[in-house]
Amino acid sequence: MRRAIVFAMSGLLALAPVMPAAAASAFANWAAVVVAGDYHAHDGEPTEAFDNARRDVTRDLVRIGFRPANIREFSVRPDRYPSAALDLSEPQTIADGLWDVTDHATGGCLIYFSTHGSPDGIVVGEVMLSPHQLDAIVGNACGTRPTVVVLSACYSGVFVPAMKAPNRFIMTAARADRSSFGCGTDNKYPYFDDCFLRAMPASHGFPDLADRTRTCVAGLERETGMAPPSDPQIFMGTDAAHELPGW
Repeated sequence: MRRAIVFAMSGLLALAPVMPAAAASAFANWAAVVVAGDYHAHDGEPTEAFDNARRDVTRDLVRIGFRPANIREFSVRPDRYPSAALDLSEPQTIADGLWDVTDHATGGCLIYFSTHGSPDGIVVGEVMLSPHQLDAIVGNACGTRPTVVVLSACYSGVFVPAMKAPNRFIMTAARADRSSFGCGTDNKYPYFDDCFLRAMPASHGFPDLADRTRTCVAGLERETGMAPPSDPQIFMGTDAAHELPGW
């Protein structure tokens, strides 16, 4: 079992034009999980930055054609946001949620994390999720479907070697030996999430979005004097290059 991975109108209607199937969103049958993996700023104080990113990334996915019913959101503090249908951020719950949504949304997959990170992985609630663990979760649920993985965290480039595959497109907020920025108590979003959200309206697909996000991050870091540069990473699998839809 794949879940073994831990972690009088009739006449008028007859005359109405039929919309072609191509008019439907290319992402209408895609599954997505969007995760806020922590709620602490870099100084240990509470911050809304990760949950703000989780909320607004979900909003923008819906704008480009994802169906709300096919998106699962996760937070470390789900009870804090009662108006949203949130699950608890923990690896097994996320794995189960991704499995469940891919069971009925059988197109591609999108996985987005906003959290802290280290050279060992990313923070998800009380644990550190390693690259190989996330690779297993994504592979278990998504298989060879077109898959987009976005990791907004320090050192998140460490995930690329373990997760790269022909069907995957991967964006990370930093290279494997660099931190990213914007996780303070006063930040609305981490820098990478901020730039991702800024870039999406002007973009027409994930490769374009990734390039615009990377350019934006570099500019924002220069403006605020943050160094060394985080150097966001992009990986494009050979199959993903042909299979990823645009918007």
